[in-house]
Amino acid sequence: MHALLSGALQGYVAVALMLFVIGLATVLLRRTLLMQFMGVELMLNAANVALLAFARWRGGDAEATVFYLMIIAVAACEAAVGLALVIALHRLRGTTDADRAATLKQ
Repeated sequence: MHALLSGALQGYVAVALMLFVIGLATVLLRRTLLMQFMGVELMLNAANVALLAFARWRGGDAEATVFYLMIIAVAACEAAVGLALVIALHRLRGTTDADRAATLKQ
């Protein structure tokens, strides 16, 4: 892998990998929905960092930049809806514990 990737690209991929691992650990280890939501956002940002790093490595594709901006816009909408759901759950149940959120299926 070292022969294929340049030094700068390795740094970006390492940062993306660390962000993804931190986000995955947050989703798996935290009980509150807000922290799990933040972990998912970290994983999406890690994918964005990797996308832009590989696009720049290929020569600065404009399509990747446009795709990145669209992902950011969708993530902002998703964050607003997700935060509204967490707030509504907190108002309804008085907690944001993931186990209590599972009882909403009934």
